[in-house]
Amino acid sequence: MAPTKKKAEKKGKVQAFCAKYLTVEFVKSLIFSPEKLSFLTYFILFAELALNILIVVKVKYTEIDWIAYMQECEGFLNGTLDYSQLKGETGPLVYPSFFLYIYSLLYFITSRGSNVRLAQYIFIAIYLVQLWLVLRLYSKTRKIPPYVIVLSVFTSYRVHSIYSLRLFNDPVAVLFLYIALNLFMDRKWTIGSIMFSLAVGIKMNILLFAPAILMLYITSLGYIKTIIQLSVCAAVQLIIGAPFLLTYPVEYIKGSFDLGRIFEHKWTVNYRFLDREMFENRMFHLGLLVVHLILISIVAKPCYLFFKNYARLRTLQAQFEPQIAAENREIEELVRKKMKKVKKNVEEEELSPEQKKFIESFEKGLKNQFGDQQPMPQPKEEEDPKKVEIHFDQCVQLALLPIFLINFIGVVCSRSLHYQFYIWYFHSLPYLSWFTEYHTSFKILILFLIEFCWNQYPSTNFSSILLHICHLFLLVGIIRKLYKEVRLAKLATKKEN
Repeated sequence: MAPTKKKAEKKGKVQAFCAKYLTVEFVKSLIFSPEKLSFLTYFILFAELALNILIVVKVKYTEIDWIAYMQECEGFLNGTLDYSQLKGETGPLVYPSFFLYIYSLLYFITSRGSNVRLAQYIFIAIYLVQLWLVLRLYSKTRKIPPYVIVLSVFTSYRVHSIYSLRLFNDPVAVLFLYIALNLFMDRKWTIGSIMFSLAVGIKMNILLFAPAILMLYITSLGYIKTIIQLSVCAAVQLIIGAPFLLTYPVEYIKGSFDLGRIFEHKWTVNYRFLDREMFENRMFHLGLLVVHLILISIVAKPCYLFFKNYARLRTLQAQFEPQIAAENREIEELVRKKMKKVKKNVEEEELSPEQKKFIESFEKGLKNQFGDQQPMPQPKEEEDPKKVEIHFDQCVQLALLPIFLINFIGVVCSRSLHYQFYIWYFHSLPYLSWFTEYHTSFKILILFLIEFCWNQYPSTNFSSILLHICHLFLLVGIIRKLYKEVRLAKLATKKEN
């Protein structure tokens, strides 16, 4: 191939690239189009890596629970299996056994917990993996504009602090949860159940998702397979808890799954406006539990319908995917044959150097005689047939909403929220707010105010009350839209019948 032809081809490629990507329309799509989130994912992760490293290097580490975790692990590694005897400087061990295994591994990696800087870098890795898992789910839904994700992720002082500067066990539990959710959305049920159970084995708050996961099992798998998956979850708990269940079972269950544990009032984010006596009152706790159950019952039916429709769409996907794959194979074969034919024609029509020289001189003579004129229109090439594409994964919207909503209700009704608990629901807030019918500016305002409340240290009466108000607006907006969607679906069904 002649150098001039190569140069022209290269120039054409550069022009095509510029025409496609260096345009105002493309930049706007990167900001506002949910379809472009997958394109931006690795840019977001790279920026977050740089930001978190900067935080670790520039911001002083604050010790809260890390030493206590290491002391609890040291007791376990020294042979203590009685949970009532495993203690740290902040009190007795209150987490299930998989927490001990994870942090015992960190104990060895970080030189018995002394290399805190290394632990911080490990938690940056945990943060990035979890963020990738979250973005993967969001990309499937094609619902949230990229700018919303960027704003919420990059501007959260509290979340960066929890991961990079505090080393709590909550991020590890939430990481395993999002691994499980991704596996469930990929219909890898058994390994998803294992990961979900391991998440529970790190911290019990993951059980807030349990009602939603149960409904997902039933609608997607049926009752028999649901029992199998629940058995998998139970088996995992028995296996990881075996050393303790076989020696001191009562102490283990009481210590790691203590539902009646009293939280310290000084750390509360959501109930600062209550006095200590009311905050620790058992009747108050019982009242919150009743409200929790009432809210779950209110959303249970529409959530179940969402899961049911999700399962139906996945069934359709299983039916259509083989046909689509076969169609695309035929298209690929046609394109391949066409390319071979073009190549053959080019080879057959290859001119000798003398012929090329004659044609060039002939064209030059015509130009001298008649001047530059508009070139004759070239016949349009027949376009290659495009592959058949259906984004079935968008149906993940129907599953993700009820999963996030059920957990959100649990957070709203929690007896106390400590600062590290923010990540129980932080990554779901953009999705939940964008499901409502509020104006875009109000949705962003809610997210901003929730972040503001979590950044107040110590919390104040105002920040606690404001947090409840934001939660209430968000919850009401979601439930109203949820029931509206169900009504519209029923009307559509009636019209079809």
